[in-house]
Amino acid sequence: MTVPLPPLPPVPEQQGYRPGGRSLVDIVDQEHRQLLDLADRVGDPDSAPGDLVQVLTAAVSRHLSAEEQYLFPAVRAALPQAGEQVDRELAAAGALLTALKALTGSADPALADVAERVRRHAARVTELVTPLREVATDAELIRLGNRWEIAEEAAPSRPHPGTPATPPWNRIVEPAMGVVDKVRDAVTRRPTYPADLEPGTGRSEATSEAASEARRPPA
Repeated sequence: MTVPLPPLPPVPEQQGYRPGGRSLVDIVDQEHRQLLDLADRVGDPDSAPGDLVQVLTAAVSRHLSAEEQYLFPAVRAALPQAGEQVDRELAAAGALLTALKALTGSADPALADVAERVRRHAARVTELVTPLREVATDAELIRLGNRWEIAEEAAPSRPHPGTPATPPWNRIVEPAMGVVDKVRDAVTRRPTYPADLEPGTGRSEATSEAASEARRPPA
């Protein structure tokens, strides 16, 4: 198959060559399981602190950015019959980002809707990944996985539903938005990864202290 890979160093033309890295299929599966876990946790009103909502928002934003940059173009190129399904997923991703951006906090009733959107997203995208795995080579999936991880590291950590959702413009705009988001996250000490929720990281405690300080009246 031929997938829309960006310019990459040439690979050795030898039988059985396998590049280093993780397969796109494995990355998507792992991230979907992680997102489903976060969705289940925010769906429980007794265990959905503000930091958990921030982490879900950041994780979904990064995940969707990488999907739009590499997974969906690969599916469209390798499986032309799935073009309409890709278009529906792009629209659903935009709606999910809009819903995330509208959240007002851990007590927002719309959290349940966001969690359900995440679950439906994971199920539908799996239906695209399965046939892609059947037509792509291991080397192609690994090279796509490498590009996914690079894109996700530079991706926005906040929802930006108005940005381009298809190449080439999303591959230009998303990293720029990601830089701005990372600066804001650093200044506010916002938790953006599931590991930030673990006890002892200091991120959650610092966020709570910063919020308390902001609410304290001036002397």
